[in-house]
Amino acid sequence: MNAAPADQIRLLDVQALDTRLQQLAHKRRSLPEHAEIESLNKDLIQLRDLLVAAQTEESDCAREQTKAEQDVDQVRTRAARDQQRLDSGAVTSPKDLENLQREITSLAKRQGDLEDVVLEVMERRESAQERVGELTGRVSSVQAKTDDAISRRDSAFEELDGEAASVTKEREVIAASVPADLLKLYDKLREQQGGVGAARLYQRRCEGCRLELNITEVNEVKAAAPDTVLRCENCRRILVRTSESGL
Repeated sequence: MNAAPADQIRLLDVQALDTRLQQLAHKRRSLPEHAEIESLNKDLIQLRDLLVAAQTEESDCAREQTKAEQDVDQVRTRAARDQQRLDSGAVTSPKDLENLQREITSLAKRQGDLEDVVLEVMERRESAQERVGELTGRVSSVQAKTDDAISRRDSAFEELDGEAASVTKEREVIAASVPADLLKLYDKLREQQGGVGAARLYQRRCEGCRLELNITEVNEVKAAAPDTVLRCENCRRILVRTSESGL
């Protein structure tokens, strides 16, 4: 393949822009905010699970407290009714009086037991409420950190994407001036060779594979016509000659 030396030089300009686009894409994928956001999201998931569990416990305690208080009210109402009957003198039978007094005593004990249950449930509910408050604060704090990291990531995206768009436009302009067959070969090699399809020959060394040409290869390069498109014998990339090739 033949191409004017100037076209081959422009191919190096295309390669430099493609390399820059690769660097920008790598930087976009490797932003530290990615790992930070992932870690924070994991923390958020765990904290939210704990918060739901604490909220569920608080809700269960609330229902249990309501039920226990209702039980206390029922016992208290019944005890008050029995006491009223006792105080009214309507019960005159000794046996009925004894039974009524025994029931009042039993209800008093039952009321005391139920009130202890209420207190115990209230303590558990208070503990659950404190846990809910603590976890709510932690979730808010981690969410704020996540939002900040996302904002920083998006700002970096905007900057990188803006530069990538500018480089892409510049690449399109320069690539349009390169012969189609040369550009096609370059794109094919770039895909095969890890993103580098053309390399400068600098001081008898291929800047693609970093290997120095042997004397036979140097002589072949010297003998080649200026418009001959050379390939590195080692990496097979397009080898572009410049004034600094050391020939």
